Amino acid sequence: MLTIDTLTFRMQGRLLIEAASAYVPMGARCGFVGRNGTGKTTLFKLITGEYGPDSGSITVRRGMSIGQVAQEAPGSEMSLLDTVLEADTERTDLLNRAETETDPTAIADIHTRLADIDAHSAEARAGAILHGLGFDAEAQQRPCSAFSGGWRMRVALAAVLFREPDLLLLDEPTNYLDLEGTLWLESYIARYRHTVIIISHDRDLLNRCCNTIIHLENRKITAYKGDYDFFERTRTERMALQTKMKAKQDAKRAHMEAFINRFKAKASKARQAQSRIKALERMGSIAAVAEDAVAALDFPSPEKQVASPIINLQGASAGYGETTVLSRINLRIDADDRIALLGANGNGKSTFAKLIAGRLAASGGNEGGTVTRADKLRVTMFAQHNMDDLIAEQTPVDHVRRLMPKEPEGKVRARVAQMGLGTEKMDTQARNLSGGEKARLLLGLTTFNRPHLLILDEPTNHLDIDTREQLVLALNDYSGAVILISHDRHLVEASAERLWLVHDGCVGPYDGDLDDYRRLILRGNNSPSAADTAQKPSAEEVATEKSAAAKGRKTAAMRADQAGTRKRVKQLEAVMQKAEAAIKKLDKLLATASSERDAKRIRDIALKKAEFERRLAEVEEEWLELSELVEG
Repeated sequence: MLTIDTLTFRMQGRLLIEAASAYVPMGARCGFVGRNGTGKTTLFKLITGEYGPDSGSITVRRGMSIGQVAQEAPGSEMSLLDTVLEADTERTDLLNRAETETDPTAIADIHTRLADIDAHSAEARAGAILHGLGFDAEAQQRPCSAFSGGWRMRVALAAVLFREPDLLLLDEPTNYLDLEGTLWLESYIARYRHTVIIISHDRDLLNRCCNTIIHLENRKITAYKGDYDFFERTRTERMALQTKMKAKQDAKRAHMEAFINRFKAKASKARQAQSRIKALERMGSIAAVAEDAVAALDFPSPEKQVASPIINLQGASAGYGETTVLSRINLRIDADDRIALLGANGNGKSTFAKLIAGRLAASGGNEGGTVTRADKLRVTMFAQHNMDDLIAEQTPVDHVRRLMPKEPEGKVRARVAQMGLGTEKMDTQARNLSGGEKARLLLGLTTFNRPHLLILDEPTNHLDIDTREQLVLALNDYSGAVILISHDRHLVEASAERLWLVHDGCVGPYDGDLDDYRRLILRGNNSPSAADTAQKPSAEEVATEKSAAAKGRKTAAMRADQAGTRKRVKQLEAVMQKAEAAIKKLDKLLATASSERDAKRIRDIALKKAEFERRLAEVEEEWLELSELVEG
């Protein structure tokens, strides 16, 4: 399908790709990963022919169509539905010809081709894609010009998906999607019947959609069969093996050099010394593993915590002018809360965040209402559009110095370094920083005054996978409260302890986890009903929800039958022992395969080990839950 052969490319004199080769077979779903700035988007432009290689080649099978999201969002007066339908130029041309053609044979050929491309269902397919990306039937009939830039980019994405090109190229498509749109896109790509290559830093998206990972690192391309988790494990094992082999080679080289230095002047050992000199010259050099460390993120915790609840809302409403967006809000936020907001864009997540941050005044609505905040409470909010607040001409040092006017230069620069901006970036104007570097600077400025409550609205845009992991660690180390809005499911699952759903003008705890929510979205229900939202939880209900997770039906039955519970615990212990023994055996086999450099066997063993580890984790979780019941 796609062949990259010894490709080399320079951008403004900088070598981005060097003698790189890869092959993408027909029907593959490839995740294209690598640190920001390594050249992933550039490779897309080489594939489409926008750039030409310095040497080597990229070839696509003859007659294959290539599709990618248009760089400019559509903004015409044409409806969303018609805009998407028009993206299939062959269908549009055939329909136009059918209206003017007079030759009976040609008319028959046109209608045969229309049937072949399933043209009769085109409107339904286009509508389904738009609905999955967050546009209801009414919105689909509105002109593109009526929507903001982010929503128009969704239309551009819908258009290329509707075309179903033979090779679909997607460059960070989730950057302008919410969690609901991301979950739908995951499902769509997983079922895509042609070849797709997707640049993404979303770990869950890569795990659910992709059967191949292409990694761009050190100007080389390496392909791994499997999802992102398998790629990460295999790459780690490969790096460990390479480090081990280099250590052995270095020891052997040192031994040979010592022999040469000791005996090359002795006539009796001259022949052996010369033999070792030639062997040393023939010895190849195993490269050291060059792994650039990702700078940590640091969110300073509040010096003194305030008493809970830090914010209490009773019957509160919020909106803009005469328009009420949210009403009847009865919630409390405690000092250690970790809350993720669910709900499609347009339902009021950002409105709620602004209300909590104090950027939007609360109103009582017809029923009255109050918003009570703890004394001396500090709340800060990070939002992507706030990056526009950075002063383009000023450096990171300049931005931080405004917050530390009386501190010496060394302390100012040390604080910039804590944000993960090294010496080479400290004096770079904000306009010349990358998106990820701007996000680091803004996160550092947002958390500078040690807030008690940190609100993050889509913080992962422009962050690569490794930096997103640093964000997870920073949030888990931060002792204040967090409210998170994100389309990155991994970040939500790793950082949030409670889920609140914003829908139909209300905000309340969501009774389920992200897997439940995903199933709800994929059933075609982008607008959960009132039954999916707890409307008016009392403070006591919220406290109860925080202190104890709801037990499942199976656990409830076990509670009534202690004998059955104890029997099940023993069964699980036996399963755990067998799984642990199997994992130990596989570790030995993996070590043997690694020493023999048997790549296929390494992959097969690693897959089996991963499956045993997954099963062991599931069994351990059930064992812990039931053991607590027995002890209780």
